[in-house]
Amino acid sequence: MPDRSSDRSAYPPVINGNGNRIGDKNGNDGYLYSPPVVNQVVSSEVDGDGLDLRQLASIVKHRLRLIGAVAFGVTTAVALITYNQEPLYQGKFQLLVEPLAEEQEDPLSLLQQDFGGLDYDSQIEVLQSPHVLDPIVENLQSKYPELEYKELIKPKKQPLRIKQVDQTKILEVSYVDEDPQKIQYVLDNLSEAYLRYSLEERRVEVKQGLDFVESQLPEVRNRVDDLQGRVQKFRQQYNLLNPEKQAEILANKQVDFEQNYFATQSELKETRSLYALLQKQLGLQPQQALAASYLSESPRYQNLLNELQKVEVELAQESARFLPSNPIVQNLEEKKNKLLILLQQEAGGILGDNLANSVENTPNLTSPSSLRLELNQQYIQAANKIEILEIRQQALGEAMSQLEDLTKQMPIIARQYTDLKRELTVATESLTRFLTAQEELQLKGAQQALPWQTIAQPIVTERPISPNPPRNLALGLVSGVLLGLGAALLAERLDPVFHSSEELKESINLPILGLIPVQKDLKPLDELETSPKKEKLNLPQLQIGNTTLNLNNSPKPESTSTTINSKQKWYGASPFLEAFRSLNTNIKLLGSDTSIRSFVISSSIPSEGKSTISCHLAQAAAAMGQKVLLIDADLRRPQVHRWIGVENEEGLSNVLATGLDIEEAIVKVPQWENLSVVTAGDIPPDPTRLLASQKMHTLMERLKSSRKYDLIIYDTPPILGFADGRILSTRTNGVVLVVRIGKTDRSLLKQNIDNIRMSNVPVLGVIANQVNRSSNSYHYYSHYYSEAERK
Repeated sequence: MPDRSSDRSAYPPVINGNGNRIGDKNGNDGYLYSPPVVNQVVSSEVDGDGLDLRQLASIVKHRLRLIGAVAFGVTTAVALITYNQEPLYQGKFQLLVEPLAEEQEDPLSLLQQDFGGLDYDSQIEVLQSPHVLDPIVENLQSKYPELEYKELIKPKKQPLRIKQVDQTKILEVSYVDEDPQKIQYVLDNLSEAYLRYSLEERRVEVKQGLDFVESQLPEVRNRVDDLQGRVQKFRQQYNLLNPEKQAEILANKQVDFEQNYFATQSELKETRSLYALLQKQLGLQPQQALAASYLSESPRYQNLLNELQKVEVELAQESARFLPSNPIVQNLEEKKNKLLILLQQEAGGILGDNLANSVENTPNLTSPSSLRLELNQQYIQAANKIEILEIRQQALGEAMSQLEDLTKQMPIIARQYTDLKRELTVATESLTRFLTAQEELQLKGAQQALPWQTIAQPIVTERPISPNPPRNLALGLVSGVLLGLGAALLAERLDPVFHSSEELKESINLPILGLIPVQKDLKPLDELETSPKKEKLNLPQLQIGNTTLNLNNSPKPESTSTTINSKQKWYGASPFLEAFRSLNTNIKLLGSDTSIRSFVISSSIPSEGKSTISCHLAQAAAAMGQKVLLIDADLRRPQVHRWIGVENEEGLSNVLATGLDIEEAIVKVPQWENLSVVTAGDIPPDPTRLLASQKMHTLMERLKSSRKYDLIIYDTPPILGFADGRILSTRTNGVVLVVRIGKTDRSLLKQNIDNIRMSNVPVLGVIANQVNRSSNSYHYYSHYYSEAERK
């Protein structure tokens, strides 16, 4: 990706006939601007997430040419390679190398069962070895002298191949060459040679098998006898018939004890937690709680407690009036002490000797509250339950320890017994097979062994196996499409700009307020028609009660929104104008709780069409009945006056710098009702200083508090590189960003949004400019009006 920060001509201005700098033909700002330097990252770092189906469809849509070119190139290359290859033919035959299961009486097969059957990989390597093939090659060279062993077993081409057919007992031998007659000759010789080899090897195997069986039988017999004796001694030693079942019963009992132990332990923890919580809430010991419960249920004690409380209240009141030496205060003190003595005596009589010592301050422990009584009861029950659970836990632990001692030896005994039985079973089965094989080999020793069988004679295919044009072209096409998709995804990752509104929506977490379509030959607003062609319409009169309305005298509609003649009577606005009316509606709906009365329209970089959108949005809002004030706050490259069609004589800079009254700077646009404009005025040497001044702050507050305008739009320079937009946006309802499809850099937009959010400025949403008219919304729009026109 080129370094955009150093390309000073990336956004060249457009000069009109008078030599003034204006936007391009699509209404983009005329900045000679270099974007700020940012980290050069591809879109994969910006996006981060994997592609979903909609993203993939969007990529395929706008990268279709690249995918088609790659697919066509790959397919063409495959086609050229395919049709330039020489045709190759293949011949093959099949050998049955083991007897079928129904006829399995061969003692060698019994031995092969013992050792896993025939090793097909090893057998194939033997058939391809020089030991077997060299005699065959010497016979073939009599007719084809060029044949050599190395040519038959080339690692890459390997004309001669031997493989096992799936998991069967069949070997398939194939040979590939350009000459079908040569293939037939080679396969015929190979078939005869392999059958002879099998017969010779079979006879040798019979003798070797018998020798092997006779050498192994004594050892197998001794092992069986030894294992039988060990099993007998084991049973006599432990007096067991079936140790597995006995161990299982003990294991089940142990599991039951463990479950009860853990359940008791869990319940004990819960009870201790409840005990600690109640102790913290009551602040008592169990003996104190029990004593408090007894005292709370004594009527006489409660009466004495009430008398004591009354005396304490009266004593507090009199102490506030008299000195401690006053007779009244002294009498109350004496009465209080007597009541305390009576309380202590009554508590001793109720609680007895055991609980009387646990109560120090009985009046504080004997509140008649029902909640406290209930908590005391729960506290006492928890203390009792803890003692019970601890006893139960101790008993279960002792039982588990005893059971563990009983079952500790059973798994070892059961395992030893199982191992002995398994070894005895395996040894017995081996002895049986060896004895059976010995008998069969002795009978077959003098007979001819069964050789391999040719179940499929050598045959050469009529059609060449290579090349296969349909398959190669299909694979080439599929590979080309996949490579094309890969190239499209790579190009998408390396492409820093947005290509569709859907892609923009998925990349940022902001609402898309409007989709502005591509509009060719865009003209300033003063050059558009503002009044329809007058045509007399004979419309009927409408009677409503006692009132008659003459529809012929009704107000005329705006030319930009409706056109009515004798042949067509449908709504005829363009998608371009409809997009701005929809944009204005979306902005109004943003302020459902608090109306949006002022906002800033800006962009990340120049040439994204912010001034054009500001002007057309202001016109659309005015046409929809709102009183709109459009302020050109771009004091660097002002464009609003050119698109509105007014003179830029005195404007915002003059109001801020020279003290010009704002009312004198406001220009009412004659072509559009409800639309007023404040142009930029003279370009100052330091625009940021003017816009950040207290005068600008006061002016914005004055316009915002005034009810003269329903909507105030500020057109500012791009936010990246300039502070003007962020300064103004802090005093409005927020910022609306313009993003030009096909031009705006993803990373620049993300950096722009981050900068705005760092300034604590709300981003109201994004306007997608230069949207392709083939998108869904404009497709439905065109379909709707084309259907209306057809009808």
